[in-house]
Amino acid sequence: MFLFSVYPLLACCSRRAVAFVLLGLVGVHSGAVAQSRSCAEETGDSLGRFNLRMDNDMFGGADQDQGYTNGFMASWISPNLASYQDDPCIPHVVRSLNRYLAWLQPANFEEQNMTIGVGQMMYTPTDHSRRDLIKDDRPYAGALMMGLGYNARQGGRLSTSQLRFGIIGPASLAGKAHESVHKVIGGDRFRGWDNQLHNEPVVQLLHERRRRLAEAGYTSGPWRWDAIGHVGGSLGNFATYANTGLEMRFGYLLPDDLGTAPLRPAGDNTSPLKLGGAYSGWAGHAFIAVDSRWVLYDITLDGNTFRSSHSVDKKSLVADIGYGVAITHGPWRLAFTRYHRTREFHGQDESPVYGTFTIGRRL
Repeated sequence: MFLFSVYPLLACCSRRAVAFVLLGLVGVHSGAVAQSRSCAEETGDSLGRFNLRMDNDMFGGADQDQGYTNGFMASWISPNLASYQDDPCIPHVVRSLNRYLAWLQPANFEEQNMTIGVGQMMYTPTDHSRRDLIKDDRPYAGALMMGLGYNARQGGRLSTSQLRFGIIGPASLAGKAHESVHKVIGGDRFRGWDNQLHNEPVVQLLHERRRRLAEAGYTSGPWRWDAIGHVGGSLGNFATYANTGLEMRFGYLLPDDLGTAPLRPAGDNTSPLKLGGAYSGWAGHAFIAVDSRWVLYDITLDGNTFRSSHSVDKKSLVADIGYGVAITHGPWRLAFTRYHRTREFHGQDESPVYGTFTIGRRL
């Protein structure tokens, strides 16, 4: 599914946009992996983890093709770091950038790591056949974003901060990618992408705190369960909101981390494992997560920040419930999640449903 999204993106688009994606995916990731390989040879530690995530409403199984309809994210998650600014396990260019982002990085924690990722998101109205502006449905919108994230752990607590930046509008290539994906899978052609939001640089600053509230079985046997609460928020012209929620998990050799469900579209919340917390055999667990948000601004619903554009009357309170399974074997990890979301704007016909498939490998 990832190839369905990425291949048309690279095949159909402008040289400048292709260069942007290639620099993000190949340049940053290759540099990170190469730097980690050198570090791993010296320390005997892992190279971190590489994740590919694909979101699509067809995974939701509700015969929907609207709202948040498609997204992908490719990310590299570093091994445990001694420092965000001086650790040789991260590329020199990232270390230099981290010196300017010291205000964003958590301090005084036992373990810490970084995430570097690039992703694309697509949002569409319900009626795929109309070419005109559908005033009573959400705008066509697409975003292409890169992100730097900082995770820090102290026992059963996790602090995570992320800076995402990119572009929304035709320059995100979402319309071309969406059309190409539907040609490959034989889906309906969406004819209204000419009405999408205008080009606009976007930035999003995210912060979240997670805490294990209850647990059982970590020291007494292979079958375990836990409950993890979170509270956080987002600030920026892509989205501004406050959120809180809870995740519960049960399974065989449940990983000693701080959560499985990535609740943000095309997002990543991979936390550092406790040292020595990786397993070489089979493990698996089921999970259910809820999240509620008080939304002050959402560019995909409110329209462009600095130019007049299509918009709808959004709802201030939105909630998600997600449930799924995660399976690991050796360095590999597979996870599937299905999400149900409350209506996001007044007059929305159906509650959105979409699914997420993630494949990851410890390097």
